[in-house]
Amino acid sequence: MIASLRAWLAEARYALVSLLTMASLLLVWAVVTMYFKVSPLVLPSPPALLGEVEKLLSVGYSGKPLYVHVGWSLFRSMTGFICGIVLAIPVGLLMGYSRTVNAMLQPVFGFFRPIPPIAFIPLMIIWFGIGELGKVLLIFAASFNYTVLSSAAGMRSVPLHLVRAGINLGLTRRQLFASVMLPAAMPHILTGVKTSAAVSWAILVAAELLAAQAGIGFIIMDAGTFFRITDVFIGIIIVGAIGLGIEVAISAVERKLLHWQGKM
Repeated sequence: MIASLRAWLAEARYALVSLLTMASLLLVWAVVTMYFKVSPLVLPSPPALLGEVEKLLSVGYSGKPLYVHVGWSLFRSMTGFICGIVLAIPVGLLMGYSRTVNAMLQPVFGFFRPIPPIAFIPLMIIWFGIGELGKVLLIFAASFNYTVLSSAAGMRSVPLHLVRAGINLGLTRRQLFASVMLPAAMPHILTGVKTSAAVSWAILVAAELLAAQAGIGFIIMDAGTFFRITDVFIGIIIVGAIGLGIEVAISAVERKLLHWQGKM
C-alpha cells in the first residue's frame, strides 16, 4: 500500500513538472509576443491563436469544418500506419528468425532505408494519380520500414539461454516462438511501432501535398501560401497535439503488455 502510494506520488510529481514546463513556455510566448511587439507574421500571440481557433471551430477552413480536416488526416495516417505494422511485424520476425530470409531481404531494406519517403512523391503521383491511394502508400512505406527493422532486431536479440531453457523444457518450435521468443522480442517491436507512429504522423504533411483538398497538412500548406501565419501555427499545434496523444496511447499499451519489465 505504501509502495503504491509512493509510486503514485512520484508519477504525480513528474506530471506536475511537465505541466509547469508547458505553462512556463506559454507564458514566455505570451510575454514575447504581447510586450516586445513581435510581428504576427513571425510569431502570432496566444490570444490571436485562440481567436483563430474559435473561428475555425465555428466556420471551418476552405469550406470544410475543422473536424473534417482532422478526420481525413487521421484516416490517411492511421490507414497507412496500421497496414504497415500489420505487414512489417511478421516479415521482421521472420527476418530475425531465419538467416536465409534475412540474407534475402536485408539488402533491399538497407537500400531503401536512407531514402526519405517524400522522395517518392513524384512517383506516387505518376503511378497512382492524386487520389488517396498515393498518400496512404507514402505513409505505409515509412511505417513499414521502421517496424520491420525493429522487429527483426528484436528477434535477433532474444537471449540464447532463454531459447535453450525452452528447448530443455520440451517446447515445440511453435511453443518456443510463442512463449519465449515473441515475448522477449516484444520491447523492440513496440519501440518500432512507436517510432513508426511518430514518423507516419510526421510524414502526413508531405503526403497531403499530393493535391489534397482536406487535412491538417492541406491547412498548413494552403495557409502558408496565402501568408495566414496564424492558421499555419494552429495546424502545426494540432499535428503536435495529436502526435503526442498517439504516443501516450501507444505507451499505455506498451506498459500494459510489458508489465513484467523491471520486475525480473
